[in-house]
Amino acid sequence: MTVIVGINAYHGDSAACIIVDGKLVAAAEEERFRRIKHWAGLPTEAIKYCVREAGVGADDIAYFAINSDPKANVLRKLRHSIVQMPGLSLLKDKLGEAHQRGSINDELAELFGRRTLHSELRRVEHHLAHLASAYLVSPFADAVIVSIDGFGDFASAAWGPGRGGSLRLDGKVYFPHSLGIFYMAITQHLGFPTWGDEYKVMGLAPYGKPTRLEAMRRIVKLKDDGTYELDMRFFRHHRERLQEWPGSAPHVNQIFTPALTELLGPPRRPGEPLSQDHRDIAHSAQARYEEACFHLLNTLHQRYGMDELCLAGGCAMNSVANGRVYARTPFKRLYIQSAAGDAGGAIGAAYAVLNEVKPGARFLMDHAYWGPAFTNDEIKQLLDATATQLNGAACQIKPIEDEDALCRTTAKAIAAGQVVGWFQGRMEWGPRALGNRSILGDPRRADMKDILNLKIKRRESFRPFAPSILREAVPEWFVQDDDVPFMMQVYPIREEKRPLIPAVTHVDGSGRLQTVERAANPLYYRLIEAFRDLTSVPMVLNTSFNENEPVVCQPKEALDCFLRTKMDVLVMGNWYVSRGTP
Repeated sequence: MTVIVGINAYHGDSAACIIVDGKLVAAAEEERFRRIKHWAGLPTEAIKYCVREAGVGADDIAYFAINSDPKANVLRKLRHSIVQMPGLSLLKDKLGEAHQRGSINDELAELFGRRTLHSELRRVEHHLAHLASAYLVSPFADAVIVSIDGFGDFASAAWGPGRGGSLRLDGKVYFPHSLGIFYMAITQHLGFPTWGDEYKVMGLAPYGKPTRLEAMRRIVKLKDDGTYELDMRFFRHHRERLQEWPGSAPHVNQIFTPALTELLGPPRRPGEPLSQDHRDIAHSAQARYEEACFHLLNTLHQRYGMDELCLAGGCAMNSVANGRVYARTPFKRLYIQSAAGDAGGAIGAAYAVLNEVKPGARFLMDHAYWGPAFTNDEIKQLLDATATQLNGAACQIKPIEDEDALCRTTAKAIAAGQVVGWFQGRMEWGPRALGNRSILGDPRRADMKDILNLKIKRRESFRPFAPSILREAVPEWFVQDDDVPFMMQVYPIREEKRPLIPAVTHVDGSGRLQTVERAANPLYYRLIEAFRDLTSVPMVLNTSFNENEPVVCQPKEALDCFLRTKMDVLVMGNWYVSRGTP
């Protein structure tokens, strides 16, 4: 038995996974256990969960694989230090990070109550782990593999071919040039300062026009070799310490210089109303990101001559750009795993090590349900323990043991305009709720976005909600017929269908769909089937089960979210909880 624990540590979206004899057994992000968004540090709770789920002990673990190698690109680091002469605070910060990563052996031993562990620690360069996380779990025998993010191990992008279960890293974009940093700077300028807020800019972009595109082209320049570079006059990250981890939640201080303010105007203050100029900046930034991304992808397609593409890295979470790959490049098939960002580096590190030990070894990740699950008895114990609180909230509780009946009852509630918390099976791996930790609504209701924002989400009104659609119904409702199991692509909704599903149709007529197959999630599929039978619409509105917090993991967190918001129904396992008469 070969057991490998993969880790993303000391960085945002800390996470762990475990593979046993080549098969993925469990994977989870640390934030779900700590209840702190994007938690950074060693993912001790995620590691403990993965080991429990696999039923192994410390002595069974052959390798710990971590998606970072401080020795990677060391000559480039030294050259940068000599040429740029960054501030002492930045050098001290980098040395501190290296020391922290160097202490992982001791921390892992302490986690398992040992002085030392017999397991071997393998370090995998950050972007090699990203490439492995995409290709080695994909359905493609051969593919071009591309990783694009902020930074990791002194690089911001990497690429190479995957052939017959083996991958090769051929090229990189090095620090300080980065599309992720460009997008982060614009995100901060638009008044979204929190780590991971880039998706807000992506959601805002369709409301604008490309009036600032020429300015964006001054910031990001395209090179003849297919890569890109930043005009460093607009950035501070190459000379100053900007990254902090207060309370183990990542934070990046202002990354842009006054030159960006001169170019784009005053930064928007958090909470300040959004102007049309803000919308135009968002639109223009998204457009320039896509120009740079497709410039690279088209070059790589010409170089390698393969029609399959695997994407990874934080920028692979840009579902709008992902949805335009087929239109803007010659690639014909695309795979992006459900945790494409840094959390996914845990899986990438684990499979990279397995691939070294057993050349050609790989695994097909065709679903995202790798987190904790809870039994109906455990849910009943929680409901019994909180009976007084539930009675005080005028809640009705009943078991519905027949799954078809459970789906029909829930579908009726959704069709009646109620907001439903849906807590089933194993928690999703990655940032998207994909039908096991979801809040569901009726996509036909034009007011459903406002209802969800008022009752539960309390988020910006411009952000769209996603449709979960039966896989076979995609060509009838969307312009592009494609497998999108992890909600990673945005496609145009057919024009004649848009008035029928206004709650999941974005302002530009698109939708960030999740395709649902019976084999991947039978219960969720049956729920959508039941809704289709009632309404003739083969999809439901799906958003993450949370309220400005990490997605819920345990039944107690789901119940707490239900009680403190104005959700109408909570379905946990076969227990149906409703406010008033069910």
